[in-house]
Amino acid sequence: MSAAASAVHVHKVTSADGLVLVADDLGPREAPAVILLHGGGQTRHSWSGAATALAQRGYRVINFDARGHGESEWSEAGAYSLDDRVADLAAITGGLDQPFALVGASLGGATSIHSVALGLRPAALVLVDIVPHPEPQGISRIVGFMRAHPDGFATLEDAVDAVAAYNPDRPRPRDPKGLLRNLRRRANGRLYWHWDPRIVASRPEDLHAMVQESAAVLPQTGIPVLLVRGLNSDVVSDAGIAAFRAILPGLEVADVGGAGHMVAGDRNDAFNGAAMAFLDRHLPL
Repeated sequence: MSAAASAVHVHKVTSADGLVLVADDLGPREAPAVILLHGGGQTRHSWSGAATALAQRGYRVINFDARGHGESEWSEAGAYSLDDRVADLAAITGGLDQPFALVGASLGGATSIHSVALGLRPAALVLVDIVPHPEPQGISRIVGFMRAHPDGFATLEDAVDAVAAYNPDRPRPRDPKGLLRNLRRRANGRLYWHWDPRIVASRPEDLHAMVQESAAVLPQTGIPVLLVRGLNSDVVSDAGIAAFRAILPGLEVADVGGAGHMVAGDRNDAFNGAAMAFLDRHLPL
């Protein structure tokens, strides 16, 4: 792969309501495209390993910060519904002439499902540890983490402690400075998470009710769907997969051992292998 093809181009995309999104674009520009949608509370950097691997494989990869996250703008109106997120995705994909696949983790997966219900037609869909009927306890744990610490942290170590308490099975980082990509220092000197707190102001049940309604459209489209599940996940259970298969009998499932809800972060190698084997069949280069 040439240096030009592997270079990361950072650019900005404006959504329908004027909100500016920041995206990485890498890989050959005319190749089939893979759009990466991170989960709630994450940034596009959560896909760094997957984005590089997909570009090296020969795909064009567009990896963007969702509204209210990372370097993308926050909505002054608090517009963080799935409809708003689908409009963002339409802005991202609107300039593409080639076929594309969506790879969505958690909230990004919910956005992907809803986008199909609203008319977007990717060549393939990869859902990462999200189903229309997730486990309420797992979702509650995620939302609880995102709603915690509204006053921020006095030190980086305090933020590291909060992450360790949320995910005790993941080793503490040797160099915690990497977490600074997910924090912002305000004028008062304290560190705050990079996301707009209004993202988690609404009830998760309302979002999942919308996803359940949207998922009913999937069988009518013929779009191939792969679910990549972390076997240690507290969000996707066997019952949740069975309920999804009742909606979409052709659902493919790849289980990743040693991974929790953040599959790509826990076992990036296994995630890449499962996703690329699926894309090789449904989004050939």
